[in-house]
Order: sequence, then C-alpha cells, then structure tokens
Amino acid sequence: MRCDTAFALGLVTALGLAAAAPAEPIEAPPGEMPFGVYDPDGAFADDPEVSIEHLFLPWEDVFLPSLIEADAYARARNRSVLATIEPWTWNRSERNTPEALQEGIASGDYDRYMASICAVLNLFESPVTVRWAQEMEDDSGQFIWSNWDPETYKAAYRRMVDVCRENAPKVAYMWSPLGYEALDAYYPGDDYVDIVGLSVFGLQPWETAILGEEQSFQSILAPRYARVERFNKPVVVAELGFSGREAYVAKWTSEVRQIYPEFPNLVAVVYFNQVEVYPWPDDFGLPDWKVGERILAP
Repeated sequence: MRCDTAFALGLVTALGLAAAAPAEPIEAPPGEMPFGVYDPDGAFADDPEVSIEHLFLPWEDVFLPSLIEADAYARARNRSVLATIEPWTWNRSERNTPEALQEGIASGDYDRYMASICAVLNLFESPVTVRWAQEMEDDSGQFIWSNWDPETYKAAYRRMVDVCRENAPKVAYMWSPLGYEALDAYYPGDDYVDIVGLSVFGLQPWETAILGEEQSFQSILAPRYARVERFNKPVVVAELGFSGREAYVAKWTSEVRQIYPEFPNLVAVVYFNQVEVYPWPDDFGLPDWKVGERILAP
C-alpha cells in the first residue's frame, strides 16, 4: 500500500458508505500496544495515545522544507517518526520503469535523492526510522520496485541504506515486506535491518465473498509474523487498515492494540488513516480505511 495523498483524495471507493452508517469516534483503539498513524488530515493531532507519526515521501519531487515541519509536529506531540521513502515520483505521467529504476540505483544516479532526504532526516529531533521501498515481494503491479529478482532488490536496498547512513547516522532502518511467502528471498541481512515491518488490512466484504469467512487481525498477522520471526528483529505492523460493518470494525478495533503472547516481537501497530489508492483484488474498488468512514452500512 502507499499514500499518494493528492491522488487518493480524488478517488471514491467502489464500496461506498451510506449516510446511515453509524458514527465512529476518531481515537486510538484501546490497548497497551504502541500505536502510530499515517494521518495526513491531522485527525489524530490531539490524541496522546499516538506515539508514532508515519510519513510517506516520494524521493523525487519531495519538498524538503516540509520535513522540518513534520519533525516539529511530531516533536510537539512526543512522537517518533516512521518515514517511508518510495523510489519514484508521485507524478504518474513521469514515472519510470522497473528497469530504469534498477539501472539508476546500480549506477549511483539516484544516490542524490536518498542522500538529500536523509540529510534532512538527520536534522530531526524526533527519533526516525526509514522504511525504503516497502512490500517488495508483492506481485500485484502496484510498485515499480516490487517483484524484482531478489538479489537485485537486496543490492538496491543495501546501497540505499549505505547512502542514508552516510547522511543520517542516527536513523534506524525498517525492512518492510507485505508478509507473503516469497519475503524470505528479499531479506537483505541483519546488518541492514533494525526493525521488520508488515502490512495487515482487513476488508470484510472481500473476505466473505472471496474467502468465505471473515478474517481477524490475529488470523491475518499470524502467518506473516511467522515468516519473519526467525530474523529475531522487532516487528511493527507498519500499515494497518480495516473496513466493514459495525460489528466487524468493533472487533478489529478491540484486537489491534492488544499484547499477544504468540507475537512476542511485535512492538507497535501503525494505522493507515486514508483511502486506498490501488484497486483491491476482484473488483472491490478502493476501500476507505479512514477512522470515522470505514464502517459500511448494512
């Protein structure tokens, strides 16, 4: 998943929300698990339960001064920063190809993009974790950096971490697969990973129609967690979203911040408080994960 905020705000989910859908308070779920948000609209600006501010940055066309403002925002709220750096531009008409991206990284042509962003992140007073080129084992076609030859991806990831380390020695690094079976081949090595990220999204209409039954936070996370547990790194659900009828949303809300003994390395969950920007499989459109909007009418 990714943010592409301007594009996301201009899209309408095919699932829709009826006016009769019940209201939902905009607040962190109950529980003890540290909680973060990608929250470009600032819905959680005053919630003291939020401890992680998630930023998404294209490494081309990023307005670097805005990062200093993001640090001030996080620092004022005593939040750490998770910075997802996506190796492309959000200008769809100017995106390159996987082959061009691979060649540009290998040749060093893109080093300056990573270096410039990390140099600004080094100025942050808030603790920072960099998450570069997430969900690399995804084969849906959403990202131009996904489904590469594993050795090519690992070399690119290591190069970008090395470039960032030169410019931001205090930054931590998150390797963040979606959680699929193919992830193991993309692991870049312990020296390049401080934290492992995973993605967990629950969409009730799709689950009942395609899988035949509703899923839970635990049931989706469990196999993904098992695939990364052997790396013995802290694990974060770096992108979390769920949408469905009122009882489904209430159940997920009660689950996502609990402490589970079967997930001993899980240290935080980070909610994706925006509309999806890439079509869900099987013609289920663009789900709205936003708190206050994610409850679907009966």
